[in-house]
Amino acid sequence: TPGGQRLLDHAVNPTAIAKIFSNDWNYVVLQAQSQEPSWPIQQVQNEVFVPAKKLCDTIRANNSCTRPVFYMTWGRKNGDAQNCANWPPVCTYTGMDSLLNERYQTMGDDNDAFVSPVGAVWHYIRDMYPQIELYAADESHPSLAGSYAAACTFYTVFLRKDPTQIMYEPAIDPIDAENIRKSVQAIVYDSLLNWNIGKFEPVADFSFTHTITTVQFTNLSQNADSFLWTFGDGDTSTAENPVHYYATPSLYTVTLQASNCGQSETKIDSVALVLGVEEIQDFKASIYPNPTSSVVNVIVPINVKVTAIEILDGTGKSLLRNTVMESINLKKLSSGLYWIKITTKSDGVVIKPILRQ
Repeated sequence: TPGGQRLLDHAVNPTAIAKIFSNDWNYVVLQAQSQEPSWPIQQVQNEVFVPAKKLCDTIRANNSCTRPVFYMTWGRKNGDAQNCANWPPVCTYTGMDSLLNERYQTMGDDNDAFVSPVGAVWHYIRDMYPQIELYAADESHPSLAGSYAAACTFYTVFLRKDPTQIMYEPAIDPIDAENIRKSVQAIVYDSLLNWNIGKFEPVADFSFTHTITTVQFTNLSQNADSFLWTFGDGDTSTAENPVHYYATPSLYTVTLQASNCGQSETKIDSVALVLGVEEIQDFKASIYPNPTSSVVNVIVPINVKVTAIEILDGTGKSLLRNTVMESINLKKLSSGLYWIKITTKSDGVVIKPILRQ
């Protein structure tokens, strides 16, 4: 952290690179020199965005699961007097700060990185609580209150916890400290996805098609590189898009766990397999109540012409049959698992499981 260093310096600095490779970090924080992201865009693209990407590539070369975090800094209290004459957009706090905000978010988006929006928190505090002095005497570096705002921001980014629950009180006015925590809550905690926090976590999802007893699963998961399927019949698979054979027609609960970098999400769905009957198309029939102790109602889209509704047992044998849309009384059937088969004039067949209590 030598003073005044730029990202292009860090990108080729042997000490910085050695630090990156010295541990399997959860996060590596990247902060540009305070002025450089607010410079003209062509200069920023060459001198900031390029080394930022190089540093992110270096971070992931060490550990692909490490998340880079860009430390969004703030505009100087009264703008950048040093560069104002040659670059008027930075002559005011608002002009400089808006450019910093935009460029840090660009670096976060371009590099699949989090953004720690300290500058955005400062902007909110300046607007809402102007009595809080965030700047040191040089109008650039942070005061203790400014550092506390930054610390609360990073706390929220790393831990995803409500900053208003932070107990630590710095040596500033307690009301100011409370308002800083509320500001971080409003800008960061209440809008984590704005700063890419949570954007890259695995999302489990799948669909399936089947013949009588063979099911082709299509993996629709996002941000995942490993998978665990549980098919409900005792078998499992780690294939991305498995094909599974079921020995016995029945109702099976299928679970997909999608994982990446120690995080995972699970999707659960049911597969109904009925001997001798193949589901052709699902036109989103609604069946209720399910489970039921007597009557079951069937609702289909208004444009679907139903020609028959049947209740099947596990072998595919038709037990009850209606040719008009109405409630079906299951009182004559014993408790157990059955299937409703809905046949339409042109949209095919859909089969749904129903439990008779």
